[in-house]
Amino acid sequence: MKTLSIARRFCGPSASANGGYVCGLVAALARESVTVRLLQPPPLETELVIEYANGVPRVRRGADVVAQARPGAVGELVIPARPRHDQAVAASRHYAGFVTHPAPRCFVCGPERTPGDALCIFPGVVEPGVVAAPWVPHASLDAGDGAVRPEFMWAALDCPGYVAVAPDMRSMLLGELTADIRRRASIGETCTIVGWRIAASGRKYEAGTAVIGADGETLAAARAIWIEPRAS
Repeated sequence: MKTLSIARRFCGPSASANGGYVCGLVAALARESVTVRLLQPPPLETELVIEYANGVPRVRRGADVVAQARPGAVGELVIPARPRHDQAVAASRHYAGFVTHPAPRCFVCGPERTPGDALCIFPGVVEPGVVAAPWVPHASLDAGDGAVRPEFMWAALDCPGYVAVAPDMRSMLLGELTADIRRRASIGETCTIVGWRIAASGRKYEAGTAVIGADGETLAAARAIWIEPRAS
């Protein structure tokens, strides 16, 4: 029986793991392109069991399924704006998370984290519904071949979508994520990350994200579903 445990370093909210990172771990267990759905907040520093259902992986804690994959593809995604890197740098200075943040220690976008410890991706608005941030992958993300580990690419594609659908930084939950990693970013590469709102229906929001390399190539793209929790 295979198991995994997620270190506290990879938190989203203080008591659970970053959703994009967990989705990347689950996707790495699959033999095909998958959509990963999170059924509950992934716990930290807890033994989780990996099993397969109909040939695709799922992760459970005891009898409870935490995350489950199904065959899926990103499909056609059109980036509504491709800001230059300097525009992303300028937008990032106005990241709303510097003022208020529901998870300030988030591995991806938490302002209390530092490079080498976390991704430090801070997306700011470049136009209504579109955010962007600069990203230069740190050596701590190296897969051993000079490029970013796949699960960290998935993580980088997570939070910019959240900021695009919730620019006021209100609490949201990642429901599911599908990513297409065409090329893993090189360590030290000057990248630009873009997130944009696609659609909304009630408490459900759809977002797109992309990692753009130093040469302007789209290295990776993702489609996500975000859920706004019910009011208490």
